[in-house]
Amino acid sequence: MIIMKKSKSPEARKKEIMDVAETLFITKGYAKTTINNILSEIDIAKGTFYYYFKSKEDVMDAIIDRFITIEVEAAEAIAADDTLKAPDKIFRIIMGENHHGNKKEKMIEELHEVSNEKMHQKSLIETIKQLAPILTRMIEQGIVEGVFETPYPRETVEVLLVSSGFIFDDGIFQWDEEEKIQKAKAFVYILETVLKADKGDFQYLLQELGK
Repeated sequence: MIIMKKSKSPEARKKEIMDVAETLFITKGYAKTTINNILSEIDIAKGTFYYYFKSKEDVMDAIIDRFITIEVEAAEAIAADDTLKAPDKIFRIIMGENHHGNKKEKMIEELHEVSNEKMHQKSLIETIKQLAPILTRMIEQGIVEGVFETPYPRETVEVLLVSSGFIFDDGIFQWDEEEKIQKAKAFVYILETVLKADKGDFQYLLQELGK
């Protein structure tokens, strides 16, 4: 009796390719992983791979997009919690952003490789673009609550996200510990000043940004 393998749905097959590629990128390294490595792990034909992805870079883009989607969905859930005040929401979103999890930490290390510079920049830009509207709503909520004050909530968020996203990226700037702490202090001071928040509202960032 011949038992036929049950074919996977397109969504399941695409996820399988991404999952395997993600594991290989982390363990073997993006540069050293080939499409054939991915095919061997899943035991699929090259044509099946190219049905879902144009290249290895295309797979990496999809994996990064998946990480970003997870983070954005988590931020949206926090933003929708009516029991939290604006500073608490910002605290939870930022803490969630800074604690990526082991898999994403290793993937970020791969993006820091010189050959992956474009993908790294794309991931930073996309994260900022998707988080900015959510954090803007938090600032607007804080204005209503009387804890923040700024005529430019969206622009303030964009400037702060862009500046922090680059200046605290270890793959771009290799600050020593003293420099990191000093820049973290300056960032918190700027944040509290720009939003006219109470001194100490964002002190928790010192520990996170100084890491």
